[in-house]
Amino acid sequence: MAMKIDSMLCTACGDCESVCPTGAIIPHKGVYMIQADKCNECEPDHDMPQCLTACMEDGCITPAD
Repeated sequence: MAMKIDSMLCTACGDCESVCPTGAIIPHKGVYMIQADKCNECEPDHDMPQCLTACMEDGCITPAD
């Protein structure tokens, strides 16, 4: 499964983009988005997605449906 960014909560700070090991996070229409086909939730190298740790906005990054 992949993660997703809520465009209404994203402040476009870019903190998540810099920590993504797969390069799945890209700028999109003034905020950021996660490319689901590239996101592996940072497995198997990390216990949790690195973008969650970097993001300061609660609820901005969540598992994709």
